[in-house]
Amino acid sequence: MFLRVIGKILIVFLIANQGLHAQNSPVIQDYIDTYKELAIAEMQRTGVPASVTLAQGIHESQAGKSKLVLSSNNHFGIKCKSNWTGETVTHDDDAKGECFRKYFSAEDSYKDHSDFLKNNQRYAFLFQLDPGDYKGWANGLRKAGYATNPKYSEALIKLIEDYQLQDYSLLALQRQPEFQDEQNSGNVSGMQEKKEEQSLMLTTYPEGEFKINETRVVFARKGTIFLSLAQQYNLALVRVFEFNELPEMEMSDKDQLIYLQRKRKTGVSDVHIVQPGETLHGIAQAQGMRLESIRELNWLKRGEEPMPGEKLYLKKKAETIPKHTMKDNYSLTPSLHTKQTTN
Repeated sequence: MFLRVIGKILIVFLIANQGLHAQNSPVIQDYIDTYKELAIAEMQRTGVPASVTLAQGIHESQAGKSKLVLSSNNHFGIKCKSNWTGETVTHDDDAKGECFRKYFSAEDSYKDHSDFLKNNQRYAFLFQLDPGDYKGWANGLRKAGYATNPKYSEALIKLIEDYQLQDYSLLALQRQPEFQDEQNSGNVSGMQEKKEEQSLMLTTYPEGEFKINETRVVFARKGTIFLSLAQQYNLALVRVFEFNELPEMEMSDKDQLIYLQRKRKTGVSDVHIVQPGETLHGIAQAQGMRLESIRELNWLKRGEEPMPGEKLYLKKKAETIPKHTMKDNYSLTPSLHTKQTTN
């Protein structure tokens, strides 16, 4: 239910308790690919957002490369505390030779991290937040004293936004029974529109004209008269519908991004993981990318919608067609095809 407009592709830095530790994107991405399913499973079990869990794991363990995680499988820097009865290791942190929890596996560390937050009264207020409010969680963890680093919340938020970790929280929500019930009922199209509109409502856009993917755009509220919008920005009305791949209509039937010039053939990000409720058109709008281009890069035909969790390529050809459904009166049976070769 949450849609991010601009995905960053820069090399990022991590601020660990010991100081500044730079990590290259592939190292962090490898960590994400390794532990994302654990984070998703823990969100389903306890409610701790997968995005926050992954960001903490990356930050606290230096993307799995810290001395502490290598010696103890402790991905979250959790100290022994008086109630810990398991194995321990000593590690220099705020002071020399501090006691830290030791785990048999990374899975044990992830589970203990979730339980540590869920069962500790000082973190109880976090579970009253919307599960998609990663900024609220990051700031709340800092205020509750999870870490002494004054920049802790900023580091988590940067990781979540740079590496699109919110996608994994959305995947966890998609796998909840209530979403599955809606999906099985056959109301996929309406469900997608509802979730996509909710995402847009919760995203903050500038007033007036701004740019996405170096393309002029405005955020139009439901009820916006398209003719008035065209006149305001000195455009022919037909161009508004053409640039945004929309059918002609009098007014906007939902909150949405409206481009004022033709979109690009490639997106903001290299790839995009499809979130629950997203449509190809919505992804194309968020990326400032032509709908037909995203179809061509991913071997999709008209009417085919990628399933949640699938990876879409936005700058180069995909090797395979993503799992997808057919909208409207088409079959909803998932399909997966290998790439078609042409002469």
